Amino acid sequence: MRTESSFLRYFKFIFGICLTAVVVMLLTGHRAWAGPPLIAMFGSLALYFMSHRILKSFAFTVWVFAFVSASMVYPVAFMSWFGFNLGILIVPLIQVIMFGMGTTLCLADFGRVFKMPWPVFVGFVLQFSVMPLTGLALAKAFGFDAEVAAGVVLIGSCPGGVASNLMTYLAGGNVALSVTMTSCSTLVSPLMTPFLMDKLAGQFIEINFLAMMFGIINMIIVPIVAGLIANRILYGRHKAFSLGGVLAFVGAACVLLAAGIGFLAPSAVLTYGDASLSKDGFIVGLLLIGVVAIAKLVISVWLKGPENWMNKALPIVSMAGICFIIAIITARSAEKLIAVGPYLIAAAIIHNFVGYILGYWLARAGRLDESSCRTVAFEVGMQNGGMASGLAMNVLKSAPAALAPAIFGPWMNVSGSVLATWWHRKPVRKNQQDAETGSKGDTR
Repeated sequence: MRTESSFLRYFKFIFGICLTAVVVMLLTGHRAWAGPPLIAMFGSLALYFMSHRILKSFAFTVWVFAFVSASMVYPVAFMSWFGFNLGILIVPLIQVIMFGMGTTLCLADFGRVFKMPWPVFVGFVLQFSVMPLTGLALAKAFGFDAEVAAGVVLIGSCPGGVASNLMTYLAGGNVALSVTMTSCSTLVSPLMTPFLMDKLAGQFIEINFLAMMFGIINMIIVPIVAGLIANRILYGRHKAFSLGGVLAFVGAACVLLAAGIGFLAPSAVLTYGDASLSKDGFIVGLLLIGVVAIAKLVISVWLKGPENWMNKALPIVSMAGICFIIAIITARSAEKLIAVGPYLIAAAIIHNFVGYILGYWLARAGRLDESSCRTVAFEVGMQNGGMASGLAMNVLKSAPAALAPAIFGPWMNVSGSVLATWWHRKPVRKNQQDAETGSKGDTR
């Protein structure tokens, strides 16, 4: 079985050439010229990884390095285009990513909490205790500036990320439990994340509870609900969702309604005190539902194309969106990143490691089976970095606070892939699982 595609595998030679050029330029004192080959080096390495059966799980992280290098070398390119501030794109990009997460969910994912309440409860408690408290301890231990420290606490106070579902699958964990835990922790994040930030990060910077809650609803919850609706359109068994006329009507109606809200409705859906719920989440959600309906009409009904086209497109869109967000954040805090980058990397490694270790062993103390313990480890150890970045930039109005999510996020994907691969080589045997369930009780 070939492990490399016939075309992308040649990028390893481009990587070697660029690496040599970077080393030569650094050794000869021409550091100012090393930027372009450095960017090309990471880009070619990412393309090569994408072609490799084993290394492709690390391609996203290498792409992050490529975008970070580009934003460090050419920060102006990620500040504005033709007078348009690129920072404005962060929230819409996160909304698109969260919409994609919503399309992978259904109402049954939330309902499963009643079928396995104890594992979900254990994961919930660990998620919103271990990680924010560890973030606070690390922020104080490393002596970060107030805004950077708040960012470290913020990433720990966010719910689990969707990448944990993939890692759980690869590790032989309980995927249904993972999806349910991610869904439920995200659903309660409008209350839990502002509460934890107010109590823990309030000592570093001022936290507006309502503004953060409304920001999460607008940026996370509304797009996920829109994604749930899109999931119904894409995969619903009712024959109406396969009729061209119905899909055309839904697509046109959603686009027109989004345009109407955009041009005619006030900027805030709800205002309470100095906090307001923006309308842009509703606009993006409606537009994306319309786009999905029209795309299904064209691809599935007219062209008779594959049914799983959305599953192939969304990971690429999400990866590109996260890379661009990180580049925008890095460009705005390049000097700060140079100063605190190594310390933030160390904090990210420790924070993530503590999440995996305590998540796993405290789940075992809670009498969960091996498969569920692995699941809880990933859910606790991996946070929604995109959400943290958006809150830092849009609610806290702080690029330095967004540095921690920008660094923690890629590292979580690296460590998660390594841990998933290690556990994959140690599959949970059915007789072992049955023995644990029988001796310790079921997962309730």
